Amino acid sequence: MEKIIILDFGSQVTQLIGRRIREIGVYCEIHPFNKIPVLDESVKGVVLSGSPFSVRDPQAPQLNLDCIKGKLPLLGICYGSQLLANNYGGCVERSASREYGRAMLNITDKDCLLLNDVPDCSQIWMSHGDTITSLPAGSHIIASTPDVAAAAYRFDKEETYAVQFHPEVYHTVHGAKILENFVCRICGCSPTWTAESFVESSVAALREQIGDDKVILGLSGGVDSTVAAVLLNKAIGSNLHCIFVDNGLLRLNEARDVMESYRDMGLNVVCADASETFLSVLEGVTDPEQKRKAIGKTFVDVFNAEAMKIEGAKWLAQGTIYPDVIESAAVGAGSSKIKSHHNVGGLPKKMHLKIVEPLRSLFKDEVRRVGRSLGIKQELIGRHPFPGPSLGIRIIGEITREKLEILRGADAIYTNALREWKVNAEGSRDTLMCAAEPSRPASTLYDAIWQAGAILLPIRTVGVMGDERTYDYTIALRAVTSTDGMTADWYPLPYEFMAKVSNDIINKVRGVNRVCYDISSKPPATIEWE
Repeated sequence: MEKIIILDFGSQVTQLIGRRIREIGVYCEIHPFNKIPVLDESVKGVVLSGSPFSVRDPQAPQLNLDCIKGKLPLLGICYGSQLLANNYGGCVERSASREYGRAMLNITDKDCLLLNDVPDCSQIWMSHGDTITSLPAGSHIIASTPDVAAAAYRFDKEETYAVQFHPEVYHTVHGAKILENFVCRICGCSPTWTAESFVESSVAALREQIGDDKVILGLSGGVDSTVAAVLLNKAIGSNLHCIFVDNGLLRLNEARDVMESYRDMGLNVVCADASETFLSVLEGVTDPEQKRKAIGKTFVDVFNAEAMKIEGAKWLAQGTIYPDVIESAAVGAGSSKIKSHHNVGGLPKKMHLKIVEPLRSLFKDEVRRVGRSLGIKQELIGRHPFPGPSLGIRIIGEITREKLEILRGADAIYTNALREWKVNAEGSRDTLMCAAEPSRPASTLYDAIWQAGAILLPIRTVGVMGDERTYDYTIALRAVTSTDGMTADWYPLPYEFMAKVSNDIINKVRGVNRVCYDISSKPPATIEWE
C-alpha cells in the first residue's frame, strides 16, 4: 500500500498533518524523528513536522536527511523547513519579532507544483520565533509574505520543498490543496485510502491473523469498541465474544440502551452486572486517583472472571486507535510520554492472551467513517467521548447512591437538551460543523460539541423553593470543542439554552438548587474535573 511517512519532531499539531493527508485519501504514518521506519517501495514521500524547539538550540532534535533528501519527495513544515535550511548551508536566525497568526502568501514561482491552484494572496498561518535569512545553495524562494521572505522554497533539480507556515491547520485556507499537491502530484499517490477499502483489507487480514480462534472484547458503548466489535464480527462472526461490564456508574438507562443496540447489530454479547461490587469497593473513597485505580482494578477482576467462562479463547481485542499509539510513545529529544496506554490495563498480562487491535491505524474521525460504512447507527457513531471511570469521576468526592441518582437525572436532562436543540437554521449566517467530523455540518448542539457532561459538586448551598429554604447540591455543566481531546476550549452555549437546562434541572432533580457553567479551557484545566 502506498504511504507517506511523517517524521515527528514534537509538534502539538503533527497529528493534524496526518489527518489532513488521510482526508485526501492517502495513507500515512507518524513516526518519531529518531525512529525512521524502513523506507521501502511503499513509501512515496516524507514530511518533516514542526517542533517546539529552535534549530539554533543545542538540545534541538537533529536528523541526517541524506538517506531521504533527493531520493524521495520531501516536504519540511515550519521546524522542518528551518532544519533543511540549517543543515544544507542556509542560515536561520531569531526573528526580530515572533511571527504568529495570519499572514498573506504571495506566490513568486507560478510554475511550482506544490502551490499549483493556490491563489495568490491566500491566507496562511504562521507560528515560529526563527526565520530563514538565507537559503542553501541550489534552492530558491517560491512564496513570500510581507514579513517573511522565505515563506516557502524548494531545492532545484529535486523534489524537496519547505514551507515556513502550517498548511495542516484550518486557518491556512488552501492548506489542504498544498498537501494534496505534495502527496498526489509530487509523490504520485492515488487517493484510494477510504473507509470501504479499510474494511475490505482489514476483514481479510483479521481472518488470516485469527483463523478459527476465539476472541474476547470488552464493549463500553463508546465509538471505538463498538466499531472494533462490528469489524471483528464481520471477519470472524460468532467466534467473537463481547463482554459489557455494568459498573453501576453509568448514565441513566445506559446499560439497558447499550445492550439493546448491540443485540440489534447481531453481536454475541453478555452483560456482567457488577454494580454492587463497584459501589462497595468505592465506599468512603474520595481521592480522584484512588477512585480511578479502584474502578480500573475492579473492572479487570470482573472482566477476567467473565472471560474465564469462555473456553479456548486465545485473543483479547482492544479498541486502540492511532492517537493512542502515537501518544503512548516518547517522541523526540526532550519530549515526554503524554500518557500510558489507556486500554484495560493489566488484562493482557493477567489473562495470557494475544492482543488484536483492528483500529490501531485509524484516527477518531476515520473510526466514525468506518463505522458508518459498516452500517452502525449514527446515534452510536456520533456519541461523545465518555471517561472509562464513568460518572465516578463526575461526582467530586465520595460516591453514594444518592449522588449517583442526582447526577444521572441532571446529566440526562442536559444531554437530551443538547440532542434536541437545533442549529444551522435556514437563513443563519454561520454554519456549525460537527466537532467529531469537521467535514459534516452539525444539526444539533450535541453534534457541534466534542464532549459534554454534568458534574456534581461536593458542596451544598442555600436556596429558596416556594416558601421553603433549601440546602442542596450544585451541578456544574461542561461542554468543550476539540480535535483530539489533548487541548480543548469551552463551548459558548446559547443563553436561552442554559436558562432552560438550569430551570429544568433545578425543578426536576430533587437535591439540586444551583447550576453553574464551566468556562475553563484545557490547558490549564482538564476536560474532566477529576
